Order: sequence, then C-alpha cells, then structure tokens
Amino acid sequence: MTPEQISRRLQDRFADAVRAADASGLHPHAVVEPGRWVEVARFLRDDADLAMDFLRSISGVDYPEDGKLVSVYDLISTRHGHAFAIKVEAPRDNPHTPSVCDVWPAADWHEREAFDLLGIVYDGHPRLTRILLPDDWAGYPLRKDYEFPREYHGIPCSTETNQERPLH
Repeated sequence: MTPEQISRRLQDRFADAVRAADASGLHPHAVVEPGRWVEVARFLRDDADLAMDFLRSISGVDYPEDGKLVSVYDLISTRHGHAFAIKVEAPRDNPHTPSVCDVWPAADWHEREAFDLLGIVYDGHPRLTRILLPDDWAGYPLRKDYEFPREYHGIPCSTETNQERPLH
C-alpha cells in the first residue's frame, strides 16, 4: 500500500482517533489520540492489507514550545514491504502514553529508553524502569531544557573540553 492508502485506511476506520495525517514527504505519518493508540496499533498489525508486523523504532521528541512530548512509532510490513509512522502526543508536564508492548514486543526496550531519557510514561508497560541511566539520576537528558549536572556522586560530568554543556 502507498502512504496515501495507509493514511486513508486509518482515517476511514478511526476518524475520531486520527488527529492529523501527512502521507507526503520523507516520513509519512498520522497523529493518533493516546486513548485510542492501542486499538489503532492492533489494527495496523492485524489488518491483512496493512500487516505492520515490525516495529523499527520508537523515537521520543521534545517540543517545549508546544508543551508536548511525542512518541514516534516507525512501522514496517515485512509481508507487503510498506512503511508508515504513527505519532502519539502527550503533554510535557504529565507525559503518559499507552504501552504497545503487547502488540509489538520490541516496544519494551524502546519505551524504556524514551522513559529514561525524556520522561514519557508508558502506561501498562510490564517493567518501566530506567535502561541507560542509574535509578537515582535526576531529570531527563534528552529534554531540550535539561541542565547537565556538574557531578554525579562525586564523578565530574563535564566534557573533555571542560564545557558544562556539550557543544551544539
């Protein structure tokens, strides 16, 4: 299926759940209501024409100017060879998104990484714990307003050029 066909299928089936869709460009996607995300995910996986059986990645994106964190799910159908992305937005001050570990087991580690680095809480995740940082780490390093600590338990946290923030 083409991105346009996938987008139309989603909008026809979930008119009240698809907030927006863009089938053009390099990253065709739809924006889905968080409360309907698991239902949409199962449809994407189980519909014979879509058969989105492979979750390539979940990317967390911070939009502080819009007050939201976004989970971007890149999906592929290994049977049909098409790809499409779903974006699920959450308010930045209370970012909750339903887990899709039951739909795509690969979501387990991807959701934990976005939780660890951005603070997105994946409701229903079987073991939502930090995956890269220590349990007592303060804050979420991939948020755009994150303040890098000067030290962690006596270990300096400056870069090799002695900057307090990495160079951009």
